[in-house]
Amino acid sequence: MEILNKKRIVVIQTAFLGDAVLTLPMLQVLAEKNPNAEIDVVTIPKNSEIFLASPFVSEVLIYDKRRKHKGIRALFAFANGLRKNNYDVIVAPHRSFRTSLLVLLTGIKESIGFSNSTFSLAYKYQVQYQYQLHETLRNISLVANDAEKLYSKYLPKVLFNEEVKDKIDTFLVSLQSERKIMVIAPGSVWFTKRYPKDHFITLSRALINKNYLILLTGSEGEFNLNEEIRLALNDNCINLAGKYSIIETIYLLTKCSMLITNDSAPTHFGMAADIPVLTIYCSTVPEFGFSPYNGKSRSVGLNDLACKPCGIHGYEECPLSHFNCGQKLLPENVIEKLDTLL
Repeated sequence: MEILNKKRIVVIQTAFLGDAVLTLPMLQVLAEKNPNAEIDVVTIPKNSEIFLASPFVSEVLIYDKRRKHKGIRALFAFANGLRKNNYDVIVAPHRSFRTSLLVLLTGIKESIGFSNSTFSLAYKYQVQYQYQLHETLRNISLVANDAEKLYSKYLPKVLFNEEVKDKIDTFLVSLQSERKIMVIAPGSVWFTKRYPKDHFITLSRALINKNYLILLTGSEGEFNLNEEIRLALNDNCINLAGKYSIIETIYLLTKCSMLITNDSAPTHFGMAADIPVLTIYCSTVPEFGFSPYNGKSRSVGLNDLACKPCGIHGYEECPLSHFNCGQKLLPENVIEKLDTLL
């Protein structure tokens, strides 16, 4: 599908945070192919910061599906608001039923979504969702016929204001450390995506022996996990969970040597910062299309387990109760892969 010479474009992306970050390259392609267009984005409150920092977004429209806009009446009202904005085209990378229904209710004639979207009949144009491709490439295919040529050229792009820069730069100066900085993001919404805490501790000790200072990042809800790791490492580690916003965290990453993370949103933060990333895969696999792709990053995981992958998003507990995909991926295996990057 190709979108050209449009004046008013709206994109709906109300999925997880990582999905939001991987929508940014598509927005850049849209802006370049429609240089005079206003591009608005509909997103959830948690992800609004990402799109507000995009240089290619005119306005961010908050769809609070959990609170303010919960329920069918609120959905109708929100759709009516979009209709009044007189958009030429609506694009929906998110494949949920709610998104498809919202698209239908807007009445916008030129609508584009994936062929495997729930209630895909809501879209005038349905683009084949190709499971073997990277998510960034899949998203770009919604708006450009030459997506495969463009994909590797576009990393998620955000802008940092002076307040963000000053805040992070001040923190880094306060460290008063000559050591290189390694960022580790040990958390994830899903348990089966989280590399075991004890393995992270062993991995961190190996990095400390290589003269790295460890910064642990994550959401406020991951503070306790990070703190358990920090306490095991004494003064060689700092717990930053919940301290910085998404954009502040991405700017912090631009100042660091490398990021180690699970198959989770921080992988995509690393792409926005364009630094080396090592993504650890427990229950999931890179073939799902969410791996780091900037050419200087790698992934590591066990590939010979009959039970892997057990699900695209992971689970709150291992379905077979052994969590071999995490437990048997030993720190020395991760360190070996890490050494190829360092």
